Amino acid sequence: MILHKKEAFTQKEQNLAALAKALAHRNECIGGEIVAVLPLAQSTLSQHLKELKNACLINRSVNGPRSCYCINWKAF
Repeated sequence: MILHKKEAFTQKEQNLAALAKALAHRNECIGGEIVAVLPLAQSTLSQHLKELKNACLINRSVNGPRSCYCINWKAF
């Protein structure tokens, strides 16, 4: 029987990995798009993004009513 590596992880962990993979292939994400795929309230996500920005792990730009976030690759 062949066991795939992903079967060693919970569905929640697989979903997080899929999200991380998707984010890695984009230059930026709009806050609302992130909220749509995570099981978190918008206010909770905003706090997490604020802390990631304060730690210089992500950058934020504002385009009208939208906040766009991207990974700060130099920090990594």
